Amino acid sequence: MVTSQTADEVPLRQILLVTGLSGAGKSSILRILEDLGHEVIDNPPLGMLDEIVARGNRPIAIGVDSRTRDFDTSTVLEALARLRMNPHLRAELIYAAADEATLLRRYTATRRRHPLAPHGSVKEGIDSERDLTGKLRAGADLVVDTSDLSAPELRRLIETRYGTWHSGPDEGLTVVLMSFAFPAGLPQEADMVFDARFLRNPHYDPALAPQTGLDRPVAAYVEADPDYEPFLNQILGMLRLVIPRFVLEGKKYATIAVGCSGGRHRSVTLVEALGRKLADISDSPGGEGPVAVVHRELARLGIAGPDSAAWRWARKPADDKADLQTDLAERLVDVAVVDNSNVNTDDRTSTSHSMVRGNA
Repeated sequence: MVTSQTADEVPLRQILLVTGLSGAGKSSILRILEDLGHEVIDNPPLGMLDEIVARGNRPIAIGVDSRTRDFDTSTVLEALARLRMNPHLRAELIYAAADEATLLRRYTATRRRHPLAPHGSVKEGIDSERDLTGKLRAGADLVVDTSDLSAPELRRLIETRYGTWHSGPDEGLTVVLMSFAFPAGLPQEADMVFDARFLRNPHYDPALAPQTGLDRPVAAYVEADPDYEPFLNQILGMLRLVIPRFVLEGKKYATIAVGCSGGRHRSVTLVEALGRKLADISDSPGGEGPVAVVHRELARLGIAGPDSAAWRWARKPADDKADLQTDLAERLVDVAVVDNSNVNTDDRTSTSHSMVRGNA
């Protein structure tokens, strides 16, 4: 299945619901979206979501978290479903996350109490909020894990996905390779979708089922299918045909999605292989532009592999090179200071933060 948006088509209006764990990066994401031209409203009453969307024509980013009045995960998901029924809107849910150690470190650095445990420990608050928002993470279009992300890397990810990205004449098209599970729904932003369900399934091998395509035994099992390599080469051939046309159309962002039954084994193996192929500039159909790898279902489940993650750059943007030399500890402190600047337990507007986990 191939779809594309031509220059003459009117883009859908973006409606983004931003939620997640306190201290993971929600307020940072909202500030980036505001810089991209979105009208940002943080923590409005849930009953006003439809009214807020109906009153204008600008893209909107709405912050929703456990401190929102009348907060209920079912209400949020129902509102999102209604918005998605509007053919003129592109409604998505962004979930900001981070691992427990990172959240604890950030709260320690800012010496603030967790909003869900004002009289208890920070860990108790984190556990409560993780349980409370679990359904939102499972239903998110994008899970952003900021555990290992610097502020510039977070900005790059959000700008790449939700804004018109101006990185200079040589940056080119940003290609995002995404694995997903068909039962969980097609990625709304996909420009091309490939179905890997015909390949043999590691799920039925008891030793391989708990693993993912990020683990070498699973990848080797999938690659041993006699039709795997021809299929991979067919996908690459299609990309060599279509991606240059995307560039001619002026597209700045293209999502290539590969799906299977669970989004854990076959699709992940293929997307990882495509990422390695497209990372080689000499063989890439997309020129010298950035290439990102996203494993949607692994991100929703918080799963990462031994040498990879649910989100990473296969080929980094040119202007991120200086950022990569930043020490990891300094980056975590930087994100902590930015992300927790609005976390408090009084009656001021509250925020939370996060991103799909990516190796720097």
